[in-house]
Amino acid sequence: MSLDVFEHTPLPRLARVRQSLDATDVGDIAAAVHQAFAAVDAATVIKPGTTVALTAGSRGIDRIAAVLKAAVAEVRAHGGEPFIIPAMGSHGGATATGQTEVIAHYGVTGAAVGAPIRASMETVQLGSVPFDHGDDVPVWFDRTAYERADVVIPVGRVKPHTDFRGPVESGLMKMIAIGLGKQQGASTFHGRGIHHFGRLIPLVARYTLSQVNIPFGLALIENGYGHLALIEAVPAAAIPTREPELLEIARAKMARLPRIETVDVLVVDRIGKDISGDGADPNVINRAVVSTIDFTDARPVIQRLIVRDLTDDTEGNATGIGMFDFALRQAVERMDPLPTYMNMITAKSPAGARIPITLDTDREALQLAIASALNVPVDGARIVRIEDTKNLEYFLASEPLLPALEATGVVEVLDAPEEIRFDAAGMFTEAVAVPV
Repeated sequence: MSLDVFEHTPLPRLARVRQSLDATDVGDIAAAVHQAFAAVDAATVIKPGTTVALTAGSRGIDRIAAVLKAAVAEVRAHGGEPFIIPAMGSHGGATATGQTEVIAHYGVTGAAVGAPIRASMETVQLGSVPFDHGDDVPVWFDRTAYERADVVIPVGRVKPHTDFRGPVESGLMKMIAIGLGKQQGASTFHGRGIHHFGRLIPLVARYTLSQVNIPFGLALIENGYGHLALIEAVPAAAIPTREPELLEIARAKMARLPRIETVDVLVVDRIGKDISGDGADPNVINRAVVSTIDFTDARPVIQRLIVRDLTDDTEGNATGIGMFDFALRQAVERMDPLPTYMNMITAKSPAGARIPITLDTDREALQLAIASALNVPVDGARIVRIEDTKNLEYFLASEPLLPALEATGVVEVLDAPEEIRFDAAGMFTEAVAVPV
């Protein structure tokens, strides 16, 4: 069998473009964290000798090590004794060592933040909450935090979730309900079906707040460039009402592809857990590993997706690779089955680990993706190439898309369209990012 029949598939010219995104910036991290602690009068709950557990998640949050270092300093300034606990459900291969390694990749080490890391997968059951049809859902919580901390302060990013919609999605309540529930908590949630998360997370989080001394949480929001835009301490009693408001703020700030009608082929240079919980954010590519989100009205409509590689920080976790139609062999060969399968089985979404049609070169992948698309314009395929779903300021777009992109009012064409350049091995020679 040979794929040579597709080698004459016409390839359009590409131009680099720049998209204007929300640029709100939090400024000095230490000052912002200090202000947040002062706003909730942290001195009333953190007194000399108080042990305080601060959470670190598995996402690649902007300057998270600096945030935790500043939070540690605030706790110590009040006489407290802080420590860090990984709070990421089943991520990191569902092992204490794996979760410690995950946060270390983001610079969160004992030496860097000034407090010890205490990682464990052991949990305690706080109780249970009634759910549908007499289903009592057990509520799990990190044993180390429960038994060794007087105070627990969740620190997490608020943003739209990749796989469900609800009044709260990714954020403090999810970290309280699932992240701090470790693998048992994550499995309990996913076992009910992710379409229930929008209702179940608030139920479990509220119950946990009634059982554990969580005086406030530190909510983080990023701007369209993936930089911190807001750090806000939210009192426990206000989390159920304030977090939905923060979610809408985050939704308005997040980066997306410009709202044009159709893209025939989207090329994503890299996916990884540091980019999104699903490797690539479904809110950007308008495709998910589950069928719980309706993308009917989402734009652009993207026909075919290509993934080229995994990030280094994902440590081989290729969660979400199954969303793609085509993959380069270099991405597939970097996949580590253990964390990928653990993640997808816990999430009850094995499709997220399926291997796409695998090809050796960029040229082959692009030609086959175009050949498999419907109604490709005679003047050339509508192609977009991005670094990843978190970095969307600069991207490459094919010539037929340029008028529609410029018409959005948020995209500037930076240079004239040029033929796609490949090296002798058939790989792209041009990077998406602007050369420095």
